[in-house]
Amino acid sequence: MISIKRIFGSSKKAERTAMLLILDVLSINAASFLALFVRYEFNFKELLESGFLDSVLRFAPVNTILTVVILGVFQLYRSMWKYAGVAEFERTVLAVLTSGAVQILAMWLSVLRAPRSYPLLYALFLGVLVCCVRFSYRIIRRGRAIRRNAGATRTMLIGAGSAGNLVLREFLTSKFSKNRIVCIIDDDRNKHGERMCGVPVVGDRNDIEYAAQKYKVKEIVIAIPTLSNSERKAIIEICGRTGCALKTVPGIYQLVNGEISIKQIRDVGIEDLLERAVIKTDIDKIAEYVRGKTVLVTGVGSIGSELARQIAAHSPRRLVLFDIYENNAYAVQQELIAKYPDLKLDVLIGSVRDFDRINFVMKTFRPDIVYHAAAHKHVPLMEDSPLEAIKNNVFGTYNTARAASENGVGKFVLISSDKAVNPTNVMGATKRICEMIIQDMDETSETSFAAVRFGNVLGSNGSVIPLFRQQIKDGGPVTVTHPDVTRYFMTIPEAVSLVLQAGAYSKGGEIFVLDMGKPVKIDDLARNLIRLSGFEPDVDIKIVYTGLRPGEKLYEELLMDEEGMEKTANDLIYIGKKMKIDRAALENGLNRLRSFDENDIGRVRSEISAIVDTYRSPDSTDP
Repeated sequence: MISIKRIFGSSKKAERTAMLLILDVLSINAASFLALFVRYEFNFKELLESGFLDSVLRFAPVNTILTVVILGVFQLYRSMWKYAGVAEFERTVLAVLTSGAVQILAMWLSVLRAPRSYPLLYALFLGVLVCCVRFSYRIIRRGRAIRRNAGATRTMLIGAGSAGNLVLREFLTSKFSKNRIVCIIDDDRNKHGERMCGVPVVGDRNDIEYAAQKYKVKEIVIAIPTLSNSERKAIIEICGRTGCALKTVPGIYQLVNGEISIKQIRDVGIEDLLERAVIKTDIDKIAEYVRGKTVLVTGVGSIGSELARQIAAHSPRRLVLFDIYENNAYAVQQELIAKYPDLKLDVLIGSVRDFDRINFVMKTFRPDIVYHAAAHKHVPLMEDSPLEAIKNNVFGTYNTARAASENGVGKFVLISSDKAVNPTNVMGATKRICEMIIQDMDETSETSFAAVRFGNVLGSNGSVIPLFRQQIKDGGPVTVTHPDVTRYFMTIPEAVSLVLQAGAYSKGGEIFVLDMGKPVKIDDLARNLIRLSGFEPDVDIKIVYTGLRPGEKLYEELLMDEEGMEKTANDLIYIGKKMKIDRAALENGLNRLRSFDENDIGRVRSEISAIVDTYRSPDSTDP
């Protein structure tokens, strides 16, 4: 038995379906009459005398019902007609041919007469009318868009392929469109001089600057979701020289079924300029590792909050968030409650400096996995307040790791930093001590300890990108410490995927390192961000070099020379070989650090040097 709901769609589409039904009923009966009227060469008197009109009218109720059902079976009440194309046209043709065949068979069985040419003429007129009803929606939308686009932003589209075609049609028909596509760029020379929906394809990437000037372009949309990172970077840099605002389409997976809208087209971000492939992780392995487990995340800032989101998506038994800053914790709590109403979520306030508090949390919830992201991370601030870095980073990690070990946690993953390698600042040195603590604990504890080391995270709280954006918004200047300073970069989702993957791979004592590709010059980053914002560096927005800050390097490293690297199943994730930790020296050093007070900053740095022999204190005057 045919389901009515399957044919006509859900109740939310009832209004649209009802309108189509009414128009189809009119079309079916109009097609029947027109088929006879044309057969008798528009002579109504001869038509009446033939008796065929009486037969068709008697059969009309049955024909109407049968044809509506046939149209439903061919899904003509479920298609997204604003995206209608060849597939919808083919289904329409098959539906009307089926209707014609069924009608002539049913009339024959009912002993009702009709001209031999009637079924063909009927199918022809029905097809025209049904197509007009449905495709008129696109014509009306396009007409409205043309009127609306009279004063719209003149826009260049890069890409004349399938994605470009989808984007162009959406701009032409969407009620949200504020853009008018005036020219198209594509590297395929066979397309040059042709038109797509009336818009000319004017050249390849080398013609972008000329075309932008000729067609008075104000905005550029990149519609090639399959571009490699290096190709995308090259095109973006060319576009950046035009002074136009840049946007890009979503990933290719969102285009598979024509699922693209104006709202999904986003601004080109600085992450589009990373000259490496996006980090890919084994989602199934991560899901299997987290599913059904109780997971504790300490610190719900940029990394911790994204950890919470990705863990929540993989069906943990319970998720526990722990942070001293209640605003962050509350915001993440409300987000997860809204998105995952069935998630068992506990959000607790407290500090990892307080062993009793973090031990209580471990004892109460008995987590299977702990992700330790709570830390102070700002290099210049920690140079001025090194004891706070010691208290929060070193002893916060020690307390959390000790509590995990004493309460039978299965795995403990520390969020570390590339600044832990040959550190020249207090923050990096404290992170190296944290790595030493968890590697030492792994030797004696049943808990499996590991660390994940990566570079700067794009868009994280306090990172350079939000600072640059704000400086550009304020009209400049944009401040860069040194023209040659370089950093490794990754996106927040990539960083978190690495952390989750490390937890799945970990057997104990490893330091996981991401192959982050080529380091990026901060000066280039600033200039590209200025161009992406529609300005010219050093013309519209000045760049000022302020000099390296205390403890800051020209470049960062991901591994110490003595660590070496081992591959994992993921080609972009490596493991630093375990280093021998002198437990007695580490414990003595930690005990000495506990005894210092706020006036012992100089001694703190000396003691850090004694624990981390690769640490080199900057030449600066202690406050």
